[in-house]
Amino acid sequence: MNARTLVRLTFANVASAVYLGLVGASVVFEVTAALVSDPGIVGIWPFLLTAPTSLLAAGVVGAVWGMDAPVWYLVSGVIMSALLQSFALGALLEALRGRRQGSTRPSLG
Repeated sequence: MNARTLVRLTFANVASAVYLGLVGASVVFEVTAALVSDPGIVGIWPFLLTAPTSLLAAGVVGAVWGMDAPVWYLVSGVIMSALLQSFALGALLEALRGRRQGSTRPSLG
């Protein structure tokens, strides 16, 4: 797999673009809420949208560093999780398209 294929599967398809847009919008909303007032539980949405990989990453960060873990470790876990899941969505979409295009009906004539 070359870099072009990796970029195409991660960013350049409808499913990945919509998914990354949702994750990005939740991060923008969280940052806006934190700047305007107390964000409360708004910060959970990026984790939930990138679950289960972000929750696994947060668990590893918590297990290694405990409650003293820097915030950027958690942020990088969300970013990596979003990119990994975006790639998985792109690969799944390509596999489904390939299966649909590859299956031909037998001719009756």
